Amino acid sequence: MAELSQILKQATGVIAARGEGVYLYDEDDRRYLDFTAGIGVTSTGHCHPRVVEAAQKQVGTLIHGQYTTVMHRPLLTLAERMGEVLPAGMDRTFFANSGSEAIEAALRLTRQATGRPNIIVFHGGFHGRTVAAASMTSSGTKFRSGFAPLMAGVYVSPFPDPGHFGWPQEEVTDFALKQLDYVLQTLSAPNDTAAFVVEPVLGEGGYVPGNERFFAGLRERADKHGILLVVDEVQTGWGRTGKFWGGEHFDIKADVLVTAKGLASGFPLSGIAASSALMDKAWPGSQGGTYGANAVACAAALATMDVIRDEKLVENSAERGAELKQALAAVAADHKQITDVRGLGLLIGNEFRDANGNPDGRTAAAAQQEAAKRGLLLLTCGPWSQVVRFIPALVVKSEDVQEAASIWRDAVEAVTS
Repeated sequence: MAELSQILKQATGVIAARGEGVYLYDEDDRRYLDFTAGIGVTSTGHCHPRVVEAAQKQVGTLIHGQYTTVMHRPLLTLAERMGEVLPAGMDRTFFANSGSEAIEAALRLTRQATGRPNIIVFHGGFHGRTVAAASMTSSGTKFRSGFAPLMAGVYVSPFPDPGHFGWPQEEVTDFALKQLDYVLQTLSAPNDTAAFVVEPVLGEGGYVPGNERFFAGLRERADKHGILLVVDEVQTGWGRTGKFWGGEHFDIKADVLVTAKGLASGFPLSGIAASSALMDKAWPGSQGGTYGANAVACAAALATMDVIRDEKLVENSAERGAELKQALAAVAADHKQITDVRGLGLLIGNEFRDANGNPDGRTAAAAQQEAAKRGLLLLTCGPWSQVVRFIPALVVKSEDVQEAASIWRDAVEAVTS
């Protein structure tokens, strides 16, 4: 008998049997309020009827049409309809399966387009687990240790994280931009630098939002030196932050946008978007893959787009997110171990620190586990796993928010009293 790798660790002990909306049910039919959404993937909730219908219909007609061999209508329609939601000027897309694949597609495009070897990423960023994507990841050593050497040509510059540095936002932004200039002067010369790659909000790095002046500084330096700006919207896209793209909060002007997770409501699908002029600089044969843009995943993505639009889920994300953040802040006000509640829309982190001000992953994990016992599924993140994150499906209702906040209060009380 074979079993799963013992290194594959679960955040909870739940064996999910079925899902509906923001709920999961285990094999004993116990209901859990799922505020993980498959790490932000099930944007329209578990088994949204319109997504299920679209996928079932597609399964009965064409499951796989390999897209460098033949084209299929769900892919062509999805590529066309992406124009409804992409930032202005982005009129070309390439689809793959995972966020890591999309990041590597963006890496390949920027290096080929500029003829330059180096990439600058920002401390705390998470971009994937494959070799190139892990080489660009600095949110935790567990994602990049034990299989060196990693890809060369990656340099890390600070992200403006007020909580980590203990400085006001203006001061930490000045520092981050000054250090970026230092990296360009000492480690990766501008004419060797193909791209800056950055998340609008650090994901695995602790749910830390950037700010408008920082991203404007990146854009200014990119324009000055002919460097491309790649914005990783894998976790922040598709309404997660209360705007369709997380970068909209900061008026980010990207050259390449990377997307995945909420794009297809749980089906594996990712992609990059850029202008036609930039995409034309990719080398022939450099984009492809066996399973990329699978017909069923594309059909699910089209249904996802319809549901997000028709049910006004971006607006719901903003409204329920504000409600959730307020409720979580009220819990934090009564428990000094939670030193920050931060985030945008339905992407909210609760940071735990000990009496000495050090990151407290132990208490964060205890609170996350206690919440699971009480029927609320959550995840941790941050370099020390000191942040408990709330990322429910965009279909979450006010009563779900209040139930989650109530369970969270009880869980925190249980592990901190």
